[in-house]
Amino acid sequence: MAKLKRHMIELVKEVKAGEIVTEKYLTPVFIPLKVVYEAIDLMAKIDKATIANEKELIDEMLDFVANKIYSGQFTKDELFNGLHAPNAVRVLQDQIFFVARGTQSEATKKYLAERS
Repeated sequence: MAKLKRHMIELVKEVKAGEIVTEKYLTPVFIPLKVVYEAIDLMAKIDKATIANEKELIDEMLDFVANKIYSGQFTKDELFNGLHAPNAVRVLQDQIFFVARGTQSEATKKYLAERS
């Protein structure tokens, strides 16, 4: 089988003396098409987000990223506590967009190139 496209997420594991300790995770080598359908549905909800349902939507994105995209490599709570707040929603949306459209971030491309 051809080399399949993957994505990466970096989570903060702890803060030591003002320095962060992070860990990078790659998506599984195979993500079923079923997950693409779920990502498309979630993107539609994101497009219709309001202040009233924003927290519920973030919770749903956390669950989807941890359990559907990364297959439980980290927990929803580890994801919730490991994303830097100002970038968190963008990072979650980027992960969902990768599954729905196959678009890799520049950080992922660089990380995968370094590993090769």
